[in-house]
Formats: sequence, C-alpha cells, structure tokens
Amino acid sequence: MSDVTHRDLAPASLPLRPARSLYAGNARAVMFRGWRATRSTNWLVMVSGFFEPIFYLLAMGIGLGTLVGDVTTESGQVVPYAAFIAPALLAVAAMNGAIYDSTWNVFFKMQFARLYEGMLSTSLGPLDVALGEILLALLRGALYAVGFQLVMQALGLNLSWWALLALPAVLLIAFGFASLGMAITSYMKTFQQMDWINFVMLPMFLFSATFYPITVYPQWLQVVIQALPLWHGVELVRGLTTGAVDWGMLWHVLYYAVMIAVGLVFTTKRLRALFLD
Repeated sequence: MSDVTHRDLAPASLPLRPARSLYAGNARAVMFRGWRATRSTNWLVMVSGFFEPIFYLLAMGIGLGTLVGDVTTESGQVVPYAAFIAPALLAVAAMNGAIYDSTWNVFFKMQFARLYEGMLSTSLGPLDVALGEILLALLRGALYAVGFQLVMQALGLNLSWWALLALPAVLLIAFGFASLGMAITSYMKTFQQMDWINFVMLPMFLFSATFYPITVYPQWLQVVIQALPLWHGVELVRGLTTGAVDWGMLWHVLYYAVMIAVGLVFTTKRLRALFLD
C-alpha cells in the first residue's frame, strides 16, 4: 500500500490540476496583447486622454493665470501660476492613464470577456497577468506624461534641470495607481460599484493642491489631503519641475513604493482565488 500514490487514488473522471507557479516570467506577453488590442480599438480614447490635461493647462494655467499672477508654493518659492499647476496636471495625466487601463479595462476583461480565465489556463501565473496589465497601464500613463512634459518644455514651464527626473517620478506614480487600481477592481462585480472609483478620483483631482496651495485649507483638511496618493504625486513632480528638491521628497517615493507592493500582493491573491483555487 505504501507504493500507491495520490494520483492512483484520484477518480478517473477528475484529473488532477497541474501544479501552477505564481509567476512564469512572461508578463510581457500579457502587456503586448493588451497593447495590440488598444491600438486597434481604443486609440481614440487614448488620444482624448492625452489632450485633456493640455486643455486644462491652456484654460487654467494660461487663461486664468493671467489674472492670478504668481503663486507661492508650499516650500516658499514664488512661481507663475501656469508653472504651479503644470506639474500637478502632469501627475494627474499619469494617474488618469494608469487608472483607466487598470480599472475599466480590467473590469471588462474579468467580468465580461473572461479573458483572464483563458490566460490562466496556460502556463501564465496570476502574477504574470497582474504585472502584464499593470505594465500596460504604466505604458499608457508614460505616453501621456511624456507628451505633456514636452508641452511644458515648449511653454517654458520646466523651471529646473531637476525636471528631467519628473519622467521617472511620473512612472512611479502611474505604477502606484495602476497596481492599486487593479487590486480594487478585482473585487468589483457591477458597474454601479465601479462608479465609486470616479467618485473618489474627482475630489482627489480637485483638492490635492492641484490648482492652489494646500495652505488655503483648514489644518484638519490638510491632514486628510496629505493622506491621498495624488497629493504625494503632485508634490513630488512639482518639487522637481520647480527645483525645490530636498530629502523630504523621499517620503513621497516611499508612499508609492508601499502602494505598489500592496497593489501587487492583493491583485495576485485575488486572481488566484478567483480563477485557480
């Protein structure tokens, strides 16, 4: 009896599921598949998402900026209003690009197209799927950010050579929002639940020191805003584009590093629970 294996005792009609690793090292296949689908069907949505922050910059920064004049940043630096809101809109562009791909696109693939079930029936593991989708969202956020930063440069709104580091900072922001966005979406089941994402993003966009310094708010509200992820992104990018760089900016980097780690862990566990366990 000692030579009888578990496979020998399994019913013939119920074959054992093959052992599956968490990560097969092929996240790029998921990303490339998504990119090809986006180019063929969603290119107009991508273009509109690219121009949205530019319209805000022209209307608010250039138009309203002529009435506002200069603004004092949280670090005490006096800058033109357009140079104040431009880095905030750069962070918003990265957030919007990453959130769209990691929420609505993922929701459709998970609940309607059933795409992940097919992917996970291959050698791909749940971490491959999670990383692939997050990298796709990261790519979109990066395209938005590069284009917007070129517009900033053309308008003379990059006030320091530190602005060169704004691009990796924006990639970090996009990575953070994509990771957390996919983790949250994996628990959503209806379109009504997905509306909560927009409900949270809109006040984040309006109040995260995007259009005016955080000091205009009461102290208790400042504490709430400083806990929001977009505020950390805005302060990080604004410090780089205006040259107000100090060691305290590493706290913003750490915030997004934790955000990425939490998002990846929850997304991977959720995909495994949904499609493999």
